[in-house]
Amino acid sequence: MKRIVLLASAALLGLAACPAQAQSPSTLRIGLQEDPDMLDPHKARTFVGRIVFMGLCDRLVDIDPELKIIPRLATEWSFSGDGLTLTMKLRTDAKFHDGETFNAEAAKANLERAMTLPDSLRKSELASVESVSAPDPATLVLKLKRPDATLLAQLTDRAGMMLSPKSLGPDITAKPICSGPYQFVERVQNDRIVLEKFKGHWEADKYQFDRIVYRAIPDTTVRLANLRAGELDMLERLAPTDVKSAQGDKSLKVQSTANLGYQGITINTNHGDAANQPMGKDKRVRQALSLSIDRKVLSQVVFEGLYAPMNQPFNPGNQYLSAALPVPERDVAKAKALLKEAGQSKVSVELFVTNNPVDAQLGQVIQAMAQEAGIDIQIRSSEFASQLRDQQQGKFQMSRIGWSGRIDPDGNIHQFVTTKGNQNDGKYSNAEVDRLLDEARTIYDVAERKKRYDAAQKILQDELPIVYLYNQTVFFALRSNIQGFVINPDGMIRLSGLKRS
Repeated sequence: MKRIVLLASAALLGLAACPAQAQSPSTLRIGLQEDPDMLDPHKARTFVGRIVFMGLCDRLVDIDPELKIIPRLATEWSFSGDGLTLTMKLRTDAKFHDGETFNAEAAKANLERAMTLPDSLRKSELASVESVSAPDPATLVLKLKRPDATLLAQLTDRAGMMLSPKSLGPDITAKPICSGPYQFVERVQNDRIVLEKFKGHWEADKYQFDRIVYRAIPDTTVRLANLRAGELDMLERLAPTDVKSAQGDKSLKVQSTANLGYQGITINTNHGDAANQPMGKDKRVRQALSLSIDRKVLSQVVFEGLYAPMNQPFNPGNQYLSAALPVPERDVAKAKALLKEAGQSKVSVELFVTNNPVDAQLGQVIQAMAQEAGIDIQIRSSEFASQLRDQQQGKFQMSRIGWSGRIDPDGNIHQFVTTKGNQNDGKYSNAEVDRLLDEARTIYDVAERKKRYDAAQKILQDELPIVYLYNQTVFFALRSNIQGFVINPDGMIRLSGLKRS
């Protein structure tokens, strides 16, 4: 039986077609839970896409394991006294994969594209930027409309990633040309993305592998089986049910970190015809759904108790958590009363889940809990990229989805619940929430910012455009001979220093 499993796994990985590549000691093979969406940092939104971008695209700044902002393509930076000008000094030894030199004009072209591209998902992240200039090749100047406490944090991720200006066209996702330590080779949809070491990178000596192969393997059992068989070198998001088994396997090692983001259910409240049903139009029905779910039991049943129950967009221990909004206890009687108050004895609604075993089980547990309160959930399963596409187009009623999190609180809330937020798929809109969250962006003092987030959350907890469920501990599993992996709370795989012993 074991031999059959491994052969099946090898077929899924496509290893028979490239045995030499699979056996190469200079190739690092990473198992991903989903296939990334488009490989364009200005349009992308998937967690796994960010993992691939870590090897492919350098950023202006990065974060370290202590969540401090550190230099990358920008070596230093400073704000003017009024907070309306950000000046960054840039590296002079960085190149793009097409051989073009990275400079301030290139950075300017990228930021302006991120700010103006019609389907850019970075618009709201850079909404404070009035203009970008490049007074000389090593100096980048951002003029702001208003002070922005979030801006540097935004530039640590996709908003700060750099593409070659010559490649900025409609076909960029077919062959993205960045400035990272690895360059694009090929992509086979729903199978693999292959990168090759870029010898012209300014930090090339810190990257030991000649080739990186990212494999999309949604089935957690198959992904772990391939790691154990040596067909993979590491994987992200080891299933909680497999943690103890993997920890007991001498050929593997397991590392984990609490995620910066949240997992929950996004509800379509105002996006097209799919919103025209009780769950979308009546907050009391959404409140009933939230009260029907026992978040502690959910964690125990699906995640071996390893995930923290939550009802806010900020991770446990975050200084922006509101003590006035504790995780609610399950209350089926109150949930039924709310449905009755809304004129409903029974509500039917569709829940989108990703087609992997963990999300399938999660959906089934939520379905069973909600059923007791009179909410009949039909589960619709789809490949993750399709799920995201339908969300963006408003073709959903509810979607079980999460967010990997950002170091600044704004990154976990603003773009999802403000009227013009680029990832507000349900088109929720509340003018007071907009005002509070826009204002929070301009405030640097933690206590004063928190007052705005607390006030906004009080409204959001009442109207529930997103029902937050739990915080995900991210487990990585590696072959025991892979050395140098430094775990980071953002859940990304940074390739610097990784080697095979």
